[in-house]
Amino acid sequence: MNAAVAAVARFQKAFDAKDVDAVMAAMTPDCVFEDTSPPDGRRHVGADAVRAVWEGLFRATPEGEFATEELIAAADRVVVRWRYRWADGHVRGVDVFRVEDGLVAEKLAYVKG
Repeated sequence: MNAAVAAVARFQKAFDAKDVDAVMAAMTPDCVFEDTSPPDGRRHVGADAVRAVWEGLFRATPEGEFATEELIAAADRVVVRWRYRWADGHVRGVDVFRVEDGLVAEKLAYVKG
């Protein structure tokens, strides 16, 4: 497993556990997350802004669960195709991660539909 895949695996394990502290420990202090809000997603920059997004998501969908369908890695980039399920629905999408020094520096999220 290359270093970028290992970093994303740590992030995903923490995310699946809904452990915001561990999620943020897997990200750089200047991390960037672009969510899937229409039309082009919202950009959240820095640990405080990104933490607030995760806290809100975990609160809104406590039963939510990600399932990885495919993972593709190249150098410092990892692409994950996923399905997210919650109590009354699901969505499929793709995340494009960029890793720096063993931490997730950027997570760009895209969804179908």
